[in-house]
Amino acid sequence: MRPCNPQQSVGKILTGLVLLAVLWASSSPGQTNSTGIEPITAGQRVFTCGNSFHAWFIAPILKDMAESAGIKGHVIVGESKIGGSAAIQHWNVPDDKNEAKAALRAGRVDVLTLACMHHPDDGIDKFAALALANNPNVRVTLQEFWIPWDKFEWPFKGNENDVNFDAATVAALKALHEPYFEEMDAYVAALNARLGKQVVFIAPVGRAVLALREKVIAGKVPGIEKQSELFTDKLGHPQPPLQALVAYVHFAIIYRRTPVGLPLPAILKSGNPKWRNDGLNRLLQKIAWDVVTHHPLSGMAAARN
Repeated sequence: MRPCNPQQSVGKILTGLVLLAVLWASSSPGQTNSTGIEPITAGQRVFTCGNSFHAWFIAPILKDMAESAGIKGHVIVGESKIGGSAAIQHWNVPDDKNEAKAALRAGRVDVLTLACMHHPDDGIDKFAALALANNPNVRVTLQEFWIPWDKFEWPFKGNENDVNFDAATVAALKALHEPYFEEMDAYVAALNARLGKQVVFIAPVGRAVLALREKVIAGKVPGIEKQSELFTDKLGHPQPPLQALVAYVHFAIIYRRTPVGLPLPAILKSGNPKWRNDGLNRLLQKIAWDVVTHHPLSGMAAARN
């Protein structure tokens, strides 16, 4: 992995990248200088690489959301799934078996979604460079995480029986995640600067999960009373409401439009009846849109109301 230093001059890099992103967006198809960011209406060809916090579930949910939004032609080009993986592990799959590289080299990908555990790594650089070389309009979304076990360790060295999601406070969660968020921001801003344009967009999923947990703590989430109800295990794998939230964040970035108002996705229609809740669905949509439009590296900050 390439080490990242959160102490570098993040502010200057981010400022430059935001300006670059705005200029790039204003000159791209589907964008306008006068009214800001307009939605992408054409279905996107999406390839997904990641671990069980991402690739295990996101592709079909995104397709369902796109279709429910009336977007035709959304294509799942392929999926690369490796448990607990960094991006470099997907890159290092042998070329004769590496579907992601093949699709990118053929220019068959509009959006590549990536995820990595904890720290960004060289696989992100390599995938972004390959994608850009074969499609000048390609976009790469890099999923920001919620930290597993509520403890910054990978692999986990403690006792899972000591993990208690319901004991977490808002202040503790923010203190845990903020250094990681800063590291991701610095890494992506520097990478885009090297590429000469904004190719990689942060999907601020970690911030969205923290916002949802804060509302659970405050008792403001329909159908969910405890933070632990968001997860399937002590590692922090997502229950369907959290999967939907993750997908809404990516949907907002990929299609440059708010997910607010979309109907209940299939992932919430199945399983626990408490999840078949329009109030819960709308809250997830609002949280996703809020974090996306407030993050300078999502490509959507100009859409903030």
